[in-house]
Amino acid sequence: MTVTVNTESHEGFRHSIKIDDHEVFTDLPKSIGGESSAPSPHDYFDAALGACKALTLKLYAQKKEIPLTGVTVEVKHDASEEQKGKYALHVKLTLKGVLTDAQRDELHNVADKCPVHKLMTTAEITIETHLSEGAFSQ
Repeated sequence: MTVTVNTESHEGFRHSIKIDDHEVFTDLPKSIGGESSAPSPHDYFDAALGACKALTLKLYAQKKEIPLTGVTVEVKHDASEEQKGKYALHVKLTLKGVLTDAQRDELHNVADKCPVHKLMTTAEITIETHLSEGAFSQ
C-alpha cells in the first residue's frame, strides 16, 4: 500500500490523498491560512484512532459472538501543549446492542488494544524522508 499526496493547485493548501484505489483530501483550517475544505492532517490522525477502535470492536464482537450491533467513537484532542511534545486524545465509546455489563467491560478493554492505539502509545516509529531526484518544475 502506498499513500500519495499531491498539491491540488498553486494557491492554497488543499491536497489530494490517494491510498490505493481510494481518494480523500486534506486542507488547513482557515485560522492558519487554509480554506477548511477538507480535514487537516491532525484530523486524520485522530480519525485513524477512532476508526481502528470501531473496527476492532466490531471484529472482536463478531468473533466472540457478542451481540454488538454498532459502535460510535468520538475522539477529541487537546493540542494546547503540542509544542511541548504533548498531544492528548479523549475517546468516548458508545456500544450499541443488548450487552451485559461483563460484555461492555470486555469490549472497553479491547478498544485500547486496537493496532493504531498500540502504535500511538507503544511503538518506536522511525520516519525516513528522501528527496526525489525527479524533474524540477516551477
